[in-house]
Amino acid sequence: MARDYYGLLGVGRNASDTEIKRAYRKLARELHPDVNPDEGERFKEISAAYEVLSDPEKRRIVDLGGDPLASAGAGPGAGFAGFGGLGDVFEAFFGGGGGSRGPVGRVRPGSDSLLRMRLTLADCATGVTKQVTVDTAVLCDLCQGKGTHGNSTPVTCDTCGGRGEIQTVQRSLLGQVMTSRACPTCGGVGDVIPDPCHRCGGDGRVRARREINVKIPPGVADGMRIRLAAQGEVGPGGGPAGDLYVEVHEQAHDIFVRDGDDLHCTITVPMVDAALGTSVTLEGLLDGSTEITVAAGTQPGSVTTLRGQGMPRLRSEARGDLHAHIEVTVPTKLDPRARELFTEAKNHGAERAAVKSTRTDPQSGGGGLFSRLRETFTGR
Repeated sequence: MARDYYGLLGVGRNASDTEIKRAYRKLARELHPDVNPDEGERFKEISAAYEVLSDPEKRRIVDLGGDPLASAGAGPGAGFAGFGGLGDVFEAFFGGGGGSRGPVGRVRPGSDSLLRMRLTLADCATGVTKQVTVDTAVLCDLCQGKGTHGNSTPVTCDTCGGRGEIQTVQRSLLGQVMTSRACPTCGGVGDVIPDPCHRCGGDGRVRARREINVKIPPGVADGMRIRLAAQGEVGPGGGPAGDLYVEVHEQAHDIFVRDGDDLHCTITVPMVDAALGTSVTLEGLLDGSTEITVAAGTQPGSVTTLRGQGMPRLRSEARGDLHAHIEVTVPTKLDPRARELFTEAKNHGAERAAVKSTRTDPQSGGGGLFSRLRETFTGR
C-alpha cells in the first residue's frame, strides 16, 4: 500500500507548493532531532514526504496511487538494504536493475552552519546581544527557489531518461558486473533546466552575506552552543534552511577563574593585616564592588566564600558562589623601625617556631600534614 505523503505533512491533496513547504518547515522545527531526539523516525518520514511532494514527477506518481519510493527495495538484494549498502554489492555482482534508487529530489534541506564567538567572562555573566556576519546560501529572490528563468520548466534528462542514474556493465572474472552511478548530466535529479535562472544558475539559492543578531543568555560557558533555528544555509532548490550554531569561546579573566557556576580569586594580604584583620574591596562582575572581610588571625590558604556572588546558572535565577583565597605575604626587607617592631612583637608573643608531630592526637582529633596525607591515601 502506498504511503499517505499528504497525511504525513498534514496537507490536502490540492495543496500548493508553498503550502507544502510551509507545512514541512513547521513540522521540521518541531521534530528535528536537536529539539526532539525521540522523534527521529517521524523527522525522516516528513523529510521523505516533502522530497516526494516537492518533486512534480514524484507527486504525479502519488496522485495516480503509486509510491515513487517503493521501487528502492524492489529488486534482488533489497533485503540487505539495512546492512550498510550490501544490497548495492549484491546488485553490482549479480545484476538486477530493479533495485534502482530512483532520482533524488531537486528540493533538499539545507546544511547546518557553525560560527564561533569569543566572549569575555563579563559577557557570559550578564548576557549580551551581538551582531554577527555570516556568509551563507540564501533563497534566490529572482526565481524564489525554482531555479528556472521566467515561465520555463524542467524537462526529463535525455541521458538517464529521468531515472537519475546510469548503469554500466563490465566483464570480470565473476562474470558481468553492473554498477550504478549518479547521472553526470542531471546530477541524479532526473531532469534538467533548459533555461536556468540567470542569478542562481538553476540552484535556487545564492551566496550572500547576512547580519544576524545573536542573543547570548546569562550563564553560558566555554564550549556551549546556541542554536538558531532555520538560520543556516538554504537547501538546494530553495529547500528549508538548516540551523546556525554559535559556539561560545570564553576568554580568560585577569582576576577571576571560573569553575562551573563558581568564581575563584586570590587576595594578597600583608602579614600584619592578616594578624590584625582588614577588609579588601573587590570589583565583581554583576554586583559592583564587594567588601571582603579578612578576620583577625586569618591563616595562609584560608578561603572566604560569598554565597550567591558567583556566575548565574543558565536559565535559572540561582547563582554560584565566589571564593576568595587568602594569600598572606611576608615582607622580605625590613627597615630598622619595622625590624624593631617585629622583634618586640616576637618577644611579646608566646608562640615559637617548633617541629610539629605527624601523629594524630586522639584527644584533639587533629593531626599534622603527613598525618592528613596518610589518612587520605590509606583511609586510616
